[in-house]
Amino acid sequence: MGSLSKNIWIGGAILIVIILTIMLRKWAVCSQAQATSLARAQGDHDQKEIGLSSFSTTKSIIRTYALEEIKVATRDFRIRIGVGATSYVYLAELGDGRFGAVKRVMEERGGCQKMFLDEVSILLRISHPNLVALLGFCLDKGEQLLLLEYIPNKSLYDRLHSHKATSSGCLSWSNRISIALDIAHALDYLHSVADPPVIHRDVKSSNILLVNNNHAKLADFGLCKLGHDAYGAQTPTIIRGSLGYVDTNYLNTGLVSPKSDVYSFGVLLLELITGMKSLHGSITLAEWTNECRKHQDVDVMMGMLDPKLNGQVNGEQLRVLVHVANMALLENSMARPSMAEIAHWISSCMERLPESHLPT
Repeated sequence: MGSLSKNIWIGGAILIVIILTIMLRKWAVCSQAQATSLARAQGDHDQKEIGLSSFSTTKSIIRTYALEEIKVATRDFRIRIGVGATSYVYLAELGDGRFGAVKRVMEERGGCQKMFLDEVSILLRISHPNLVALLGFCLDKGEQLLLLEYIPNKSLYDRLHSHKATSSGCLSWSNRISIALDIAHALDYLHSVADPPVIHRDVKSSNILLVNNNHAKLADFGLCKLGHDAYGAQTPTIIRGSLGYVDTNYLNTGLVSPKSDVYSFGVLLLELITGMKSLHGSITLAEWTNECRKHQDVDVMMGMLDPKLNGQVNGEQLRVLVHVANMALLENSMARPSMAEIAHWISSCMERLPESHLPT
């Protein structure tokens, strides 16, 4: 009983810190243009009318919800649309034809209040077109719930590997490059723009949600590492991530850095190229493609292609993407490129630059 009380007090203290942080941010931006202030004032007025508390970040208004409201929106958690490492995800109807996705963190699946509050803290700090947005959260009656932006077209994993996805048609070569560029932009934002920086630690196709065939958003921030301290840390941490995607250097040393996300992105590129899963028994996709992807002959590289593409690819683009994947998968993490460099190379690749413009 004493341990439970202690956990409640700790959770409450962390939540108060989060709310105070947001209040300070609200005060800091209150001098913005009058139009912005009026828009926020109108938003606050709308929230008060329906009796819900809310607070503003520099990007949007985040609402806090009572458990009963979430139950009504999800019809008592009736429609499950996803499964995470520590959670289930349910469809929520928000009214006016709008939908959301409720992530329900489950203790029996390894979730805990600290992880939940860490994820809320991160989501309150970030905003990017290629990141799934936080709409609100609930910490009520033992439940830990995140209300997130709803992306209707399933995950990249489903589209590449699910038998049901065949009815939606194969993602074209240009679709795959565009999706890769969106996720590269998302990771570049987390590493270089977010303050403090964020290391995702779980970049994989099931955490990439498709807006449409050409555009995607990165989701699930439950394993993120926040703060400048992680960049120069010399103390090993518990290994987090998904087999097949986890940085080999991170596995060997326990030291995580933005280059760990770069490695995972390299695996993701191979997944888009080959249409194969990240793990085949005990063999990773990086190992399985090792000989073929390091060959200089484009015809040999073509042998890795997803058969569903029927060879309908641009050879020069393939050469660039394979080269980028090879660099992202280097054992020496310091030698890997940044996500900013990778995003630039993929963007240039979409313009079909000549071979002389290959990254080195």
